[in-house]
Amino acid sequence: MAYTNFKATVWSKFIQRALEKKCRLVEDCWSQFEGEAKLGKQVKILGVGSPTIGTYSGTSIGTPEAVEDSSVTLDIDQAKYFNFMVDDVDRAQSVPGLMETLIKEATVKMAQVRDSYVASLAAGATYMSDSLEITTADGAKAALDAALLTLRENDVDLEDEVVIDVAPFFYQLLRDNLIALKTDNDELIAKGIVGLYDNCRVKLSNNLYTDTTDTYMMVRTKRAIAFAGAIDQVEAYRPETLFSDAMKGLNVYGAKIVRPKELYVIKAHK
Repeated sequence: MAYTNFKATVWSKFIQRALEKKCRLVEDCWSQFEGEAKLGKQVKILGVGSPTIGTYSGTSIGTPEAVEDSSVTLDIDQAKYFNFMVDDVDRAQSVPGLMETLIKEATVKMAQVRDSYVASLAAGATYMSDSLEITTADGAKAALDAALLTLRENDVDLEDEVVIDVAPFFYQLLRDNLIALKTDNDELIAKGIVGLYDNCRVKLSNNLYTDTTDTYMMVRTKRAIAFAGAIDQVEAYRPETLFSDAMKGLNVYGAKIVRPKELYVIKAHK
């Protein structure tokens, strides 16, 4: 049967790479532990506490301090799948670009689901504005300045990489205050980066969390939210009641706010 020659490992890696390119909100998460993601598992994110700084007076400094472990766990508790039919897996794989086209829509939608999940964490942010009606450039700038001030008062340094995820209406108001990207920087533009504000990258997203009134726009470092995900399984099979082949895949992931002081949410509407 055609599905017996399906290159599961090849397409698993292809889909994972495609997701990494298309997930604009996930891209700015702390994700160095990607390979550890398995459904129902926990990823341990190592951290350390802060040692006490004492004043030396020339006498004994005593026994060394035991610094508490500040590690947190990330649950891999999200599982999404795709399941669609193809005419003939062998034939599809023999035509250049056909399999890529067949899985493109599945990958795009999976990326949107991943991004939307990360965006939903904004509702649980520790630092958040009141509901704001923003209709002018001055209003957008004031909201963003307040967000950045909060982060910097929370010890986020100027040299730390801060990303600002904004909705289209907010971008329209703010764009004249942005520093334009270099004209040859197509790679950044493809990632949704529309400019710089106060040394921070501004990204446009339609996947931000919204309630009945507001869009929750995030101002954050790349350490604020942890994310781990993987394409757990991809396989071809032959449906019993149909004369065709099918392909299915399982995407598992988890995300968590792990540095709440490095995330500020602007709740705003037009």
